[in-house]
Formats: sequence, structure tokens, C-alpha cells
Amino acid sequence: MTRQIRLNGFIGFSPVHLSPGLWAHPASRGADYNTLDYWVDIAKVLERGKFDALFIADGIGVHDVYGGNADGAIRSGAQLPKLDPLMLVSALAHETKDLGFGITASTSHELPAVLARRFSSLDHFTQGRIGWNIVTGYSDSGARAVGREKVIAHDTRYDRADEFLEVAYKLWEGSWEDAAVVRDRASGTFADPSRVHRVRHEGRHFDIDTIHLTEPSLQRTPYLFQAGASPRGRAFAARHAEAVFVGGPTPASIAPGIADIRARAAALGRDPRDIAVFTLATAIPARSRAEAENKLADYRRYTDPDGVLALFSGWTGIDFSAFDLDAPLTLSEVKENAVQSLLETFTVAEPDRVWTLREIIAHNGIGGRGPLFAGTPADIADELEAWVEAADVDGFNLSHAFFPDTFTDVVDLLVPELQRRGLYKQDYAPGTLRGKLSGSDRLKETHAGAAYRRLSAAA
Repeated sequence: MTRQIRLNGFIGFSPVHLSPGLWAHPASRGADYNTLDYWVDIAKVLERGKFDALFIADGIGVHDVYGGNADGAIRSGAQLPKLDPLMLVSALAHETKDLGFGITASTSHELPAVLARRFSSLDHFTQGRIGWNIVTGYSDSGARAVGREKVIAHDTRYDRADEFLEVAYKLWEGSWEDAAVVRDRASGTFADPSRVHRVRHEGRHFDIDTIHLTEPSLQRTPYLFQAGASPRGRAFAARHAEAVFVGGPTPASIAPGIADIRARAAALGRDPRDIAVFTLATAIPARSRAEAENKLADYRRYTDPDGVLALFSGWTGIDFSAFDLDAPLTLSEVKENAVQSLLETFTVAEPDRVWTLREIIAHNGIGGRGPLFAGTPADIADELEAWVEAADVDGFNLSHAFFPDTFTDVVDLLVPELQRRGLYKQDYAPGTLRGKLSGSDRLKETHAGAAYRRLSAAA
């Protein structure tokens, strides 16, 4: 059977996400990022293209490492200003029928019972189309926003995340039994108290004594994305993730990490294929190669180099403002608590490839650190097939230059080519987001969260 390619639309709740400066392009609607009409139009385009999900990045920090301030990000509109994506979901769900929503939230900045309630609420309102992109945070800026002096140490963040998920599973899977809600008008009983259980948890990071405030939703646990690719992040993914988001400029830069995640999952008794891997990419299709090249050249005219380096400095924790743009980049600069895998992508992941900051500005300026495919639909379909084969990815989180151009062109030009080749679905499968992606509306029995389905009142 031909392996199907999956697509998510990847974006941030800002004037521009991974293409700093492109909000200013005359065809861009990025300046309208704070209007519902803008987001409803994006969601409708993605659903017309049978995308699995609208995947929205988020974080409460600002990119203020470059030059010691946030000026580069502010000036270019790069992930600042930034609104709360959880506020979008209900409105977009009301305007769509099948599109899923992957929303980013940090285990370092949230509390389990509070976040679990919000995701349960959205699972009800979306009829099972909500997903959580689990991150742990990486910036001192985000830490200061919640009253900490510095970001929690890298591996400790994942220890906290493991415990956060343990508590969340207890709430989602164990607090309410399937038959707890009866809605019996005759007896006046809404729910059976004997089937609703208090969750008690005492741990290193969290002490909880509560009943989950929402009745069971279609998925109970939201579909779980995860975006950490360090060794500790991969261990976390193998235990918890149903889908993993990775990123790198070439298949060789991400393939070893993907293989490691699948091997770790197998060692835990999971089917390695139960984890869907999405890699970052940007596609700029056109009816001819010349048209695609002209379109890309036009887009590059609006790239803001300081904005690109503001993002790169924020992700890595390194102030690149005083670096020689043409000097080789080395791993010796890596910061323990930043996004470790990102700098490795541009240093040691491919020993024969040496990157300079000037090359990174050009590469990352449109769509971020993943590959940028510009060409005919057939050209780009060939590239996607090659990546699936070489890196063992299941799909792509497609970034964009700006809306409406990039996503609309993908839906109108690239999707039909993928469908013609039998590589892409003709229509959505029925059911929840988890059901569409994994074939089951509930967590599989081999998933870590499934163990918490039958908590007793003494749990």
C-alpha cells in the first residue's frame, strides 16, 4: 500500500511566524492577524485542502537575546505581538467540520488541572478535534514572565513534563468513568457520584487533590503532539507522543533522531508506527519553475535579516549580533538550556556541511529551518516523496511565506498532484483527530496514558 503523506498548516498567532518581514508584502494579510476573519479564512483553506490540522506555535517569552533586546523581533513582527491561540479554537471549529487543531502549551508555564480543563473544554467544543503540542519552554524570557529568574534546567524540564502528563492522564482518563454521566431526568441525576473519582497526586513538582471539572469528551486526552528533539526530548516523545514535530534542512539532519524515537518507542512496548512524525517544510508551488523562482525572489525582497537572527538567537540562547556572518558556525556555542537540537542541526548533524550565519539567514528567512521547495507541483511532490523515503517521516508541518499565497497555492496546485499520485487522501476519514490520524478515538492500550483509565477513588 502506498504510504500516505500527511499535512498540517504551521503558523503562529502573530503578524509573521517563521518568515520575518514578510507581513509587509503587499499581498500579505499578516497585519490582520488579530481578526477572526483572517483565521477563519486560513482554516477554511486548509480544510479545503484536507489538511489534518492547523498547528499553532506559541510561547509566553519574547525573542530578546539578539542584541540584548527584542527590537529585531518587534520591528519585523517576528512572533511579536502574539495572541493566545487557545482563544481561537472554538470559533474556527464552528466554521469547519474536519480540520484538527494542534495548540502549543508549555508544561513549565501551566498547571495540570487548569490546562487539562481547558483542553477538555475544547475537545467538547470541537467534537474531538483538539490536539496539544507539548513543549517545555526554553527561554529565560518565558521564565521571567511567570516569576522565575531563569528557565528550568533542560532535563529537569522534561522530568517536570513527565509528571505533568502523569497528573493530566489521571484527570482525563481516570477521574470520570465512561458511564458516570447518566443525564437521567426522571431521577434528577446528572452523574453517578460513585463513578466520579477524586485525583490525588503527591510528587516532586505537583501536589493535586481534585476532581476533574469536565465530563469525558470524545477523545478524553487531546491528541498529543510533541516538539522536543534532544535525547531527553526523544525519550519523552517515545513514552507520550502520538505525533512528533521535527525540523532540519536535509533528510540526513533529522533521520537519526527519528530512528531513535521509533527505537525508544519499541523498547517501551509501543508500535513505532504509532508515532506520526511531521517535519517542518515550506512549499512554494507554481505552474512553471520560472514562475516559482520569480515568486520566491519576490518574497526574499521582504526578508528582515535582523528578524531572522532574532529568532535564531532566541531559539539557541546565543546573541549572534556580534558574530561574523561569514564565519563557520560551531557547536561550541550551544547553551545547555536552549533548543539543543536546533544548533546541532546546523553544526554536527551533517559533518560535511558547514553553515555560516549568512547562509542561515538565507535558508531560514522563508519558512524557518526546514527545507524550502519551490517549483512545479510535480517537482515539489518528488521532493516530498524523497523526504518520506530518506528520513522516514509521515508528513509535513508546512510553514508559509504569508497568507493567503502559500497555503492557497499548496491547496490549489500541490494537493491535487499528491492526490493524483495516490499519496494523499481524497477526503477526511470520519471521527476525531486521533481517529483520523491513528484509527482510534481513545489512547491505545500501549500508550502511557492508557494506564490511568481505571483509577479508583484511592488513586
